[in-house]
Amino acid sequence: MLLTIRDLRVAFRLGKVAGITQRVQAVGRGEGAAPGGVSFDLPENSTLALVGESGSGKSVTAMSILNLLPDNAERQGAITFQGRDMLAANLHDLQRLRGKDIACVFQDPLTSLNPVFSIGEQICEPLIKHLALSRRAALERAEALLVEVGLPEPKRRLASYPHELSGGQQQRVMIAIAISCEPKLLIADEPTTALDVTIQRQILELLGALKQKHRMSMLFISHDLGVVGEIADHVVVMREGTVREQGPVAQIFGAPQDLYTKALLACRPTLEQRSARLMVIDDHIDGAYAGTQAATAAVIKDASAPVVIEATRLSKSFWLRSGVFGRREFKAVRDASFTLRRGHTLGIVGESGSGKTTLGLTLLRLHEASGGPQQGRAMFEGRDLLALNKHEMLAVRKRLQVVFQNPYASLNPRFTVAQTLLEPMLIHAIGSSTAEREARALSLLAKVGLPESALNKYPHEFSGGQRQRIAIARCLTLNPEVLVLDEAVSALDVSVQAQVLNLLKDLQDELGLSYIFISHDLAVVRFMADEVLVMKDGAVVEQASVAQILDAPREEYTRKLLGAIPRGYRAAA
Repeated sequence: MLLTIRDLRVAFRLGKVAGITQRVQAVGRGEGAAPGGVSFDLPENSTLALVGESGSGKSVTAMSILNLLPDNAERQGAITFQGRDMLAANLHDLQRLRGKDIACVFQDPLTSLNPVFSIGEQICEPLIKHLALSRRAALERAEALLVEVGLPEPKRRLASYPHELSGGQQQRVMIAIAISCEPKLLIADEPTTALDVTIQRQILELLGALKQKHRMSMLFISHDLGVVGEIADHVVVMREGTVREQGPVAQIFGAPQDLYTKALLACRPTLEQRSARLMVIDDHIDGAYAGTQAATAAVIKDASAPVVIEATRLSKSFWLRSGVFGRREFKAVRDASFTLRRGHTLGIVGESGSGKTTLGLTLLRLHEASGGPQQGRAMFEGRDLLALNKHEMLAVRKRLQVVFQNPYASLNPRFTVAQTLLEPMLIHAIGSSTAEREARALSLLAKVGLPESALNKYPHEFSGGQRQRIAIARCLTLNPEVLVLDEAVSALDVSVQAQVLNLLKDLQDELGLSYIFISHDLAVVRFMADEVLVMKDGAVVEQASVAQILDAPREEYTRKLLGAIPRGYRAAA
């Protein structure tokens, strides 16, 4: 057995209160009436997946193996790697293992790669340190590794810096670094979460091929059960720091025993059926959510609803440096046309770099003409949004709002929730007094499912799903008519994602909101959208109803996007 974990418990010290050290238990049940920790085995040349919601203890369990935890972490139990006691290993022993016998690939490659070192330098570092290669030999090996992970122009990329690569290319570099010393165990912590479906498919196939070629084992951490069903041999389901169920992938997906596992499988939107609402985990476990209700077909929207936005041949370019003094034009969006009706949702899908986000931000005038030319028209109540001056746009802006992908970055960490919600009302003179604005803020918190006590807290005190709810409440303070949702649920785990998507549907029905829903997740688009634009290289390649796009796509590119979606164990079997 390559890796054995027995009764692992991890707690974090939080300081002392009245002379007593306070701890929070992250993995295991601690020292209470029914103590117990996480236990599982990982054989050689196999893949074990840890799945569960955010906060379930997946990453803490994996990072405990190499003690990549903060100094206030306390580990108990037993972790054995090739017969070595990992809990008893000192720092010198761990440094010899890290990157050589056990390597890691993390979720966000841009924060994992050093921005001031070239790609070549970062791949060479473990080769020189662990294998004692000369710099020339290390560079030759680094180029071969970039070829192995499928990075184009590998020799030129050795001199590139992380910011010069796309997200998928950055992740390939991280994988090249991880496999450089041919480790026996690769820990992959959400390595495809932020990637579009085609890049995700490439990374999954790459990891599978490298696993077979190097005969390494993989500990794969994910909340995406579709991905897990395709890549894993064995699955461990975790919740609140404990193991709820584990077994072979066929058993977990084909005949799950635990209610929580069944709920995880049920709350994910599917490509096959568009339901009115998504299953929520707690309701499913409590038996309060009838299966017939979850499967209710989505309501067909009024095709004659008033038009809110009509875009015609919308285009946006950026100036890029060319040579020492020259510049060239990069066309990010080319001749995009669409109509958005009141109470409807327009889905925009495509690979990274297809122009989805640029289209949405150009519509909101968050990309100005000074960065490059913009053309076409975007009519909103008889006025062209692209032709308005700044003063005119300010009056319109409160009616067109945006929710960004990352709720951790889109909220000011120095503002309380009250300040976050009151600021836009002050700017746009909504409410006659502070008391009236605070009352409105409280009502909006209740509308997005947050308690009154949240008002005086800071963003770091909330989970990712709660932060996204706060971001949505901030948009609603201005009574908008249109929300641009830019990958607004892609960073959330499946259960929180279901809650936020249900919330967006409820708000749309209650307030008559219109959504432009930008996403690379086509299953989520099926649940949310009425009409879909498929974009590639800045151009709209296909445009139709969501059912026509996903059930009978005309374009090969759309079929490629659909074919890249992980379907889980049963579809792959």
